[in-house]
Amino acid sequence: MKTAPIRLLALAILCSVLPTRAADPVQPIYKNDFEAAEVDKTPKDMLVIGGAFAVKQDKDGKYLELPGEPLDTFGLLFGPSEPADVSASARFFGTKKGRKYPTFGVSLNGVGGYRLQVSPAKQALELIKGDESKLTVPYTWTSDAWTSVRIQVRKTGSSWIIEGKAWPAGAPEPEKWMITTEEKESLPPGRAGIWGSPYSGFPIRFDDLLVIPAK
Repeated sequence: MKTAPIRLLALAILCSVLPTRAADPVQPIYKNDFEAAEVDKTPKDMLVIGGAFAVKQDKDGKYLELPGEPLDTFGLLFGPSEPADVSASARFFGTKKGRKYPTFGVSLNGVGGYRLQVSPAKQALELIKGDESKLTVPYTWTSDAWTSVRIQVRKTGSSWIIEGKAWPAGAPEPEKWMITTEEKESLPPGRAGIWGSPYSGFPIRFDDLLVIPAK
């Protein structure tokens, strides 16, 4: 009897219906959704550069909040100190008032590194180093909605590649980076950071801080 072809066919059908093993998820270097944090306090593992950051809570859960006053730029650092080949992301919630808009962003390599900033008044996504805007691309921001922002730094030969993207939280993350630049000067090891400027006078919320290996 010619049973071999039948057995092979049965095996092929069985393999086609068995679930495939999902790819192992990327293990975070640092993760904080503030659900375990104490309300009205700043988590102890964070270094505040400036601003009265404090954990708050509403019906949807906990988050970190920067008050709407004073009107300046404030930030804090989180996670371990890394030199390169890492990606940092966070979610932000801000509100406009008339023609006044907040700005917010996430950074790598400490205070002296690059910051990816959403600048709604400019309708732009910016890469900023220090106080200097290095590169800008168009970006349309929505008030009173959560926005996800991700920055990545990769070491390639003698250069550092800085990449960034932003998108409405809850929507699929864009596959392609929206803004990219190359840095020839060495970037210092440093922690990731979040930054906010409440120029509209409303608080800025931060949530889901994450540091992972670069993709």
